[in-house]
Amino acid sequence: MASIRELHEQLVKKERSAVEITQEALDRIQALEPKLHSFLTVTAQQALDQARAVDAKIAAGEEIGILAGIPIGVKDNMCTKGIRTTCASKILENFIPPYESTVTQKLADAGAVTVGKTNLDEFAMGSSTENSAYQTTANPWDISRVPGGSSGGSAAAVAAEECVVSLGSDTGGSIRQPASFCGVVGMKPTYGLVSRYGLVAYASSLDQIGPFARTVEDAAILLSAIAGYDAQDSTSLKVEIPDYAASLTPDLKGKKLKIGVIKETFGEGLDSEVEASVKGAIAQLESLGAEIHYISCPRFRYGVPSYYIIAPSEASANLARYDGVKYGLRSPDADNLLSMYTRTRSTGFGAEVKRRIMIGTYALSAGYYDAYYLQAQKVRTLIKEDFETAFAQVDVLVSPTAPTTAFQAGEKITDPLSMYLNDLMTIPVNLAGLPGISIPCGFDSKGLPIGLQLIGKVLREDQLLQVAYAYEQSTNWHLQKATIAELV
Repeated sequence: MASIRELHEQLVKKERSAVEITQEALDRIQALEPKLHSFLTVTAQQALDQARAVDAKIAAGEEIGILAGIPIGVKDNMCTKGIRTTCASKILENFIPPYESTVTQKLADAGAVTVGKTNLDEFAMGSSTENSAYQTTANPWDISRVPGGSSGGSAAAVAAEECVVSLGSDTGGSIRQPASFCGVVGMKPTYGLVSRYGLVAYASSLDQIGPFARTVEDAAILLSAIAGYDAQDSTSLKVEIPDYAASLTPDLKGKKLKIGVIKETFGEGLDSEVEASVKGAIAQLESLGAEIHYISCPRFRYGVPSYYIIAPSEASANLARYDGVKYGLRSPDADNLLSMYTRTRSTGFGAEVKRRIMIGTYALSAGYYDAYYLQAQKVRTLIKEDFETAFAQVDVLVSPTAPTTAFQAGEKITDPLSMYLNDLMTIPVNLAGLPGISIPCGFDSKGLPIGLQLIGKVLREDQLLQVAYAYEQSTNWHLQKATIAELV
């Protein structure tokens, strides 16, 4: 499947129709899904209707936007009016939202074609997409391995070319880590740059929607379309959104760009092949004209413990609304109100969601609030200060995206602590509200993708994308495709 720009040119020149492009994506989904399981809901009829509307505009001589007619996947925790939105949870199995999320409305207004809702860890809680109540998504590079999480379905769909680009959400690395595992580009924007209205909340101070793509340019195009102020989101930033793709150039020379390598991300627990690939990428950035500095962020390692107090605490509050009263699952076996609450939540939530609700409720309880939640918020402030100190010296920071490549399905599902450490490199970025992007930078000896994480200053997505694009264009990692013959 071609890039967004290539497909746009084909549409404008009438070399292909939007219906043909959409049907090609739907045929690929039908062929691959029996083994890949990227999608929870495929919206074939709606997608073809959207495609026909684009073709009608072209036939009438109307100008179309660059996303018009482009097949897109949407993570199934973003509300889509009239289309089932489950968050991969039994408690929302038959929930059909009465309203549209801001990001999906923006895509619809741009003429994009939504081919379906992608699989995820239940309520976006997980790092492998094994916590979905419905199915486990496979990694297109090796179907015995996980695609990462929680946005594993969105990452796998792009890697397998079931859609051109997709949307995910990132609370502690849920876009960047699966992007690394699946060999695609995944970006978490600055907190507040993209509206969260209609995104089903996990941890409200951390959640952020962002793009998956096979190239940096495609990610930049999608980000420009979904970013911007939204009065319906109280955390939305009122800033002007540039055309992120317009300023991309394949060279860093003359830009006097300083890149900082976070020393604390190299050491114990980092796979040797991941380390070698990331260090090779750093050397490549230096050859492109960047000035490399080694930076210390001493509180970086406290990201995981503080996150796993803050995020579950917010989840405990956000998920209290799922009680069987207003919408979603309701247990039919209840004798009274308390019984209904208990049985509905016991049967509707999976093990990982229950675990995090209990952790969060405990951390927020009267006797432990100061000892746990308050302390975690203080650590969050210290982590943010470390980043501010680092960015006083450099423009962009780099690290591995994940400590390892994709692991075997079932390997860590019974070991929550081991699973949580997959987000070791990505969590601090969310705690500080910074933009981060993962781009492919190599493969290990098993042929599994390795990701390089770039971290930018607040609202400097333009600079972050520029560095990512320059690196991408100087290598051929993004041109490699998953061997999916075994899936068909």
